[in-house]
Amino acid sequence: MAKRKRRYSPSAGKDVENEMRRYNRGTARSGRGGKVKSRKQAIAIGLSKARKKGKKVPRKASSAD
Repeated sequence: MAKRKRRYSPSAGKDVENEMRRYNRGTARSGRGGKVKSRKQAIAIGLSKARKKGKKVPRKASSAD
């Protein structure tokens, strides 16, 4: 059986992990300084930070307007 290709780099996972830690401690903040209220929001912030650093992260899903 062939090995599956990674969608996210291991280091991108670390960025998400760090953001989740901040969320659990209650210190995670969104872009405008508001408190992060959901896990999904914390994960999205972690992925966004990884993307800005140039790590392997799939592009954001575009909304169908």
